[in-house]
Amino acid sequence: MFAKLGTRTVAALLLVAFTFAGASCSNFPADPEGTLDRVTGGTLRVGVSHSPPATDVGGAEPAGTEADLARDFAESLDAGVEWVEGGEEYLMEALKQGDLDLVIGGLTESTPWTGKAAVTRPYAESTNRWGDSEKHVLAAPLGENAFLSRLEQFLADREAGK
Repeated sequence: MFAKLGTRTVAALLLVAFTFAGASCSNFPADPEGTLDRVTGGTLRVGVSHSPPATDVGGAEPAGTEADLARDFAESLDAGVEWVEGGEEYLMEALKQGDLDLVIGGLTESTPWTGKAAVTRPYAESTNRWGDSEKHVLAAPLGENAFLSRLEQFLADREAGK
């Protein structure tokens, strides 16, 4: 097919093809819903369920290690926090529907919610009341890969003491 085309024509076609291919790859990872852009300098909507010591919803604002983690992540994005309290099922559906940006509440890597949420890599480990080791994760919206990447980087930096 290319044999009938001149060398310059083939070169020009390849240049155009590579230009479009490069342009389409420049925004990876991407957020189809724009979560990272919306949250940065805005508001991080955090769903929280009661699961001490990770989260405690008994006070005026959620407390606990994961509540502090969510506040610190929001601060790293120059964002405020809007808390939404509820059970895991309600919060995961709200996350799936785009009403939340993050869900916390003692989730572990064995969470059954992976069909409705993207989970982070384990960021902490603890022992449950039965003596079993549990690796803790946070939940973010499925497909919002730029947001998830930023959250993962935040967790890695925190682990490294940065």
